[in-house]
Amino acid sequence: MEQIRIGTCIPGTRAEAWVPHMVQAGFECVAINFHMSLEGTDLKEHAARVKDLLDGTGVYVSTLGYYCNPLMYEEHKETLKHVIRSAAAYGAANVGTFAGAFEGEPVEAAYPKFKEVFTELAALAEDEGVRLVIENCPMGGDWRHTTCNIGFNPKAWEQMFDMVPSQALGLEWEPGHQQIQLIDPIEQLREWAPKIYHIHGKDASLDMAAVRRYGVLGAVDFAPQRTPGFGDMNWRDIFSILRANGYEGDVCVEGYHDPIYCGDWEMTGQLHALSYLKWARGGSFTPNPWGEA
Repeated sequence: MEQIRIGTCIPGTRAEAWVPHMVQAGFECVAINFHMSLEGTDLKEHAARVKDLLDGTGVYVSTLGYYCNPLMYEEHKETLKHVIRSAAAYGAANVGTFAGAFEGEPVEAAYPKFKEVFTELAALAEDEGVRLVIENCPMGGDWRHTTCNIGFNPKAWEQMFDMVPSQALGLEWEPGHQQIQLIDPIEQLREWAPKIYHIHGKDASLDMAAVRRYGVLGAVDFAPQRTPGFGDMNWRDIFSILRANGYEGDVCVEGYHDPIYCGDWEMTGQLHALSYLKWARGGSFTPNPWGEA
């Protein structure tokens, strides 16, 4: 079984400036992400420059992300197709995205369009030899009033993967996105591990006293997002469940959200997460001195 690598997420427009620093810091892979727009980036040229920066380092691009709403906006769908076709230029095995939604409407309203659009997108991913992974982020929406992603809750996943049964379609899972829904991430991971193809390393700190006093409708932030190592999750359990299910992908730290380790302290937090996650996975692989047991 391959070692689970620890990487970090980098905004696409900052990749060339940031990649060398992340390599020097000790991250083992990177995810290159764009949000709603490629911001004029020529992916073919961008991929060549990024690969040049990574050449000889042993670090690779695991995921190319374009987080958008391909159900409502034809331009987003066409750009996502372009990203899928461009993933191989980066050497990326995964393309991260959102499932889309009809903004302000319930999750169920988007099901027919999801089936139509993602049947097409999953087929393209199969043809291109990559996996299309949906991040489980609610993006500030809820079941009755979605924003740009119906793929934030397991009730939706059950329908999504039934409507589009392609093995090229899976989840980009993050425990923090479940904690803010008061879902137990560990129990969820045990159930859904076979469909999880990529993982974002982000956590949360659940304040149940705040929930009991103020509820969950936004009066207070009862589950602030945290960099791994500062939140509630025991990532040893996460790695153990992943290994038991044959996961050989990576965990990419999604920084820039921690309310304490931010700004001048951002890299301090990310390097702590890198060290913590390497420890939680069991350190570095060491072969048995006696061969196979």
